[in-house]
Amino acid sequence: MKAFISSFVLYTIFFLLLCIHLWRPITANNMQQNETYRLALIAFKDGITHDPLGMLSSWNDALHFWPWSGVHCRRRHVHRVTHLNLFSYGLVGSLSPHIGNLTFLRTIILQNNNFHGKLSSEINALFHLQVLNLTDNKLDDKIPEELGSLSKLKYLGLSRNNLIGKILASLGNLSSLTLLSAGYNNLEGSIPEELGRTILYFIQLSFNILTGTIPSSMYNLSNMRYFLLIDNQLEGSLSQDMGVAFPHLRLLSLLGNRFTGHVPVSLSNASMFEHIFLHNNIFTGPVPPNLGRLQNLLVISMAQNQLGSSKGDDLNFIDSLANCTQLRVIQFHQNFLKGHLGSTIANFSTHISRINLGFNQIHGTIPSGIENLVNVTYLSLVRNHLTDSIPSDIGKLYQLQVLGLFENRLSGRMPSSLGNLTLLNVIDSSSNNLMGEIPSNLVACQNLVRLHLSNNKLNGPILKEVMGLSSLVILRLGGNNFTA
Repeated sequence: MKAFISSFVLYTIFFLLLCIHLWRPITANNMQQNETYRLALIAFKDGITHDPLGMLSSWNDALHFWPWSGVHCRRRHVHRVTHLNLFSYGLVGSLSPHIGNLTFLRTIILQNNNFHGKLSSEINALFHLQVLNLTDNKLDDKIPEELGSLSKLKYLGLSRNNLIGKILASLGNLSSLTLLSAGYNNLEGSIPEELGRTILYFIQLSFNILTGTIPSSMYNLSNMRYFLLIDNQLEGSLSQDMGVAFPHLRLLSLLGNRFTGHVPVSLSNASMFEHIFLHNNIFTGPVPPNLGRLQNLLVISMAQNQLGSSKGDDLNFIDSLANCTQLRVIQFHQNFLKGHLGSTIANFSTHISRINLGFNQIHGTIPSGIENLVNVTYLSLVRNHLTDSIPSDIGKLYQLQVLGLFENRLSGRMPSSLGNLTLLNVIDSSSNNLMGEIPSNLVACQNLVRLHLSNNKLNGPILKEVMGLSSLVILRLGGNNFTA
């Protein structure tokens, strides 16, 4: 029995010694990592010159760093910093290169602060990083080449800084990248062909100085949902298979570039479309006639292009858009569209709030059924070839704030029902053939700021009550036959 007890004691002592032997280096390693991470965080804090909300006051030697504000560690390994989230802290300063020592970081969110200078190349040590969001800061150097080595990166947010240089071709190495946002900077050069090797579903490169064309490889990104290249200097034509290549597209925004050619008819294949912004380019030819297939469409804007044909039947697309039951905004002004404005416009979605077909070559009349557009706030048919009178039913558009009808061939009297539109800010019916007196009940339009009725055939007295509207800032009545 004594021998058994002795053996048991010896075995227990041996086991404990073995555990101590194995545990000591792990503990020492953890302590070393703790100190490395603590020093890296302190160095990060030292780069902050202004902390207006005192958010980093908890970053001190009195506490382990895991409860520090914005610092998150793994539950099983509290010595490993995995997330740094300082979103909208109002911090001012530069980004310490020591951030590269936080090697277990998966997420860095520094959005909406005032960090300036450059993003250090030491960031290449963060090989676990999946999210890097530096949006809304004042970074003013080039995008470091080392970003292309962060193989696990999924989200890269660099928008609204002052970044210069080019978009890195090495970003094409990020095979897990799903979101790239680098808009509102001073980036130049072309969009790298290599981006087509990623799995991007969101790309935002708006408000830069990018040139060249959309690389053909981009059309390989079949998961694309949000495609924004606003206000650059991009040119060339769009792939006519764009709607097939991007079947899940929800938002396409290419306005303010130099794109040419026809608008792809295949856009109607992207059945999830909600917003299409193509205005202020040089697109030519007809508007695709099958856009009515886009049942989720909310906004479509192709204004300020050169759309139209020589046939004079360019408004077929309006019949199709009447099938878009969720439509809110239609903008096709400043094109070369010809054709007859039929009654279909009165069948648009009752959700619609804005219609702008001005500065085209549209003829016909304003349809009497227009009162169906009960939520319209902005209606512009200016500088077309519309004839006949303004229908009295227009006075049932009780939400209307802007009515633009100038430079048409409208005749007859101004409908007295306009006085029902108490939310009106602007009436511009100048340069038509309107006759008769100004309706006296316009005095009910207490929000009227601009009243333009010049260059018509109006007559009778100028009503003092209308002229005396306290809201009225601009009144233009010249070129008529008013009496004193």
